[in-house]
Amino acid sequence: MPGLPSHLNLIENCAVPMIRKITEEDFDFIYELYMHPQVNKYLLYEPMPAAEFKAIFTDLLNKEIIYIFENNGISAGMFKLIPFTHRSSHIAYLGGLAIHPSFSGQGLGFIMLKEILAYAKRLGLLRIELSVAAINEQAIRLYEKAGFEKEGILRKYTHLEKENVFLDEIMMAWLA
Repeated sequence: MPGLPSHLNLIENCAVPMIRKITEEDFDFIYELYMHPQVNKYLLYEPMPAAEFKAIFTDLLNKEIIYIFENNGISAGMFKLIPFTHRSSHIAYLGGLAIHPSFSGQGLGFIMLKEILAYAKRLGLLRIELSVAAINEQAIRLYEKAGFEKEGILRKYTHLEKENVFLDEIMMAWLA
């Protein structure tokens, strides 16, 4: 497929989806996805050079909370799964979820979500929470299709510093 980054190929089918924790070798993919112009405004970090992002990546790697979604051995997406503790240890926060735009429209977001929820069940989690920009209608539909329900709105929650814009976030949750 023309225009794909060198480390990506067109995914013909979804026969072998898999999630795994990131490794040092995933830096380029994670950085590219976080900084991609179609994805960045929906994620946590402002655009920055790779050298500056390296410290963030190292922190995420050390905390073991960020995962790669692969299909047929090809990195196609990412997400963070952050478990809560103590009386909330049955809950995790799902964030930073993104499919590389090169794979948009192929149903991989839904497959990734199903893999995440199956993994969460294996971990004994009973509730997965997330927040999504209220303007991200495509993601909201995807989350609802996977069984997440809206629980509330956080007004002016995310600040896109570069554009000096505040976005509302919709809180959603999935219950086992």
